[in-house]
Amino acid sequence: MPQPVILAIDQGTSSSRAMLFSRDGELLAQAQQELSCHFPQSGWVEQDAELIWLSVLAVCRDVLQQAAALQLEVIGLGISNQRETTVLWHKQSGVVLAPAIVWQDRRTADYCQGLQMHAPMVRQKTGLELDPYFSASKIRWLLENEQQVQQALADNQLAFGTIDCFLLWRLTGGKVHATDTSNASRTMLLNIQSLSWDTELLQLFDIPLEILPQVKQSADDFGCCDKKWFGAELPILALIGDQQAAAIGQGCVSSGSLKSTYGTGCFALLNTGCQPLISEQRLLCTVASTVQGQTQYALEGAIFVAGAAVKWLRDQLGIIVCASETEALAASLPDNGGVYLVPAFTGLAAPYWRSDVKASLSGLSLGSGKAHLARAVLEAVVYQTSDLLQAMQADGASISQLQIDGGMVANNWFCQHLADVLNLTVLRPAVAETSAFGAALLAGVQAGWYSSLADTAQVQCKVTRFSPAMPAAERALLLEGWRHAVQKVLS
Repeated sequence: MPQPVILAIDQGTSSSRAMLFSRDGELLAQAQQELSCHFPQSGWVEQDAELIWLSVLAVCRDVLQQAAALQLEVIGLGISNQRETTVLWHKQSGVVLAPAIVWQDRRTADYCQGLQMHAPMVRQKTGLELDPYFSASKIRWLLENEQQVQQALADNQLAFGTIDCFLLWRLTGGKVHATDTSNASRTMLLNIQSLSWDTELLQLFDIPLEILPQVKQSADDFGCCDKKWFGAELPILALIGDQQAAAIGQGCVSSGSLKSTYGTGCFALLNTGCQPLISEQRLLCTVASTVQGQTQYALEGAIFVAGAAVKWLRDQLGIIVCASETEALAASLPDNGGVYLVPAFTGLAAPYWRSDVKASLSGLSLGSGKAHLARAVLEAVVYQTSDLLQAMQADGASISQLQIDGGMVANNWFCQHLADVLNLTVLRPAVAETSAFGAALLAGVQAGWYSSLADTAQVQCKVTRFSPAMPAAERALLLEGWRHAVQKVLS
């Protein structure tokens, strides 16, 4: 008899992945396809939504072939996705009407600055900072600047979605236009108390309600895949933003649990339970998930550039050929030589929220080499994590350990430096792909594999532990150097 499995789609900024997980959490098959971003102007970041769709189709078909060979039965699928990235398409034809504006994009910085008088209202209703990061200002820009978008709106044929919603629409053959609360909470249009689209916010950004998707639970009935895609009408059981999915994949499903994901950007999520906590430290309050009628919230700190800076070393500077080289380069130095990178390539996120600043590399001497640059990139992510955790603690959080995941955590030097600088125990799971795992667990709740979201925390893998070993004086010196470097950029 074939073994039942769940197909998890993890659609990220740098790649699309499909994975098959068993009920006990074992990863049985996977496929991946890399994606690229386009940078048509300074601060602009775009992707081709059609290519995203084709990449998802390709990796799903790949793992379904593997499933047949391994005698596995796919009972349904869950989707985790890059958040905030904005897609507009034509309802009748299905044609994408403009490039997808990626979450990193800063083209609406001036527009958002002009709305700052409304920032307290926006923060109270959405838990978010009034910033280009989120979808609302991206939608507004597309409505004002793309002629095909304007025509589709006039014809009452315009649809908006974040990537989860767009993939769902395509997978169901245009039958279902829906999103979940976690993704909806990143648009800056959802009231996180009522979990519904907010009239005052729609008016502020001048966005018509009729282009928005239905908001459903994170584990829900999202319809079935059209048979033409995979030869079977696979039920779609879960949608969830990738960072919230990673928290579930890490077992952070109870109040007080904390995880940080290191991918293209870095995102630290602290589960705050069933009550939204509006931060006093300019962290984000976001929906963690809605499952079986219960919504959990999280405090989130975002770093726009983490692994993206490693990619910059490789693609723009040619200092490395592959990301893994940074580990040996960083470890080859006794210290950082006073070299600091403030990676504000697309501005600085929490807790600074400065979209106007630029990246800075300081402390260089004639003795500085590629090892110093590689180390500065890794250290910058560590120091920014320290900023986020300090802000969480100032908001009243008690932090005893940090669970980590994402592509960067394969680097042992980076993980140890995190433990040393944060002065915290850092736990790395054996399966680093926790976003896909979280989507699979959520789909498993909907499929009846698990009785509740809390039940999924029992399905966890082994971890590697990194314990702090750095003298306090050295830690203080490094953080003082970082604060000085950041202050120069902010001033």
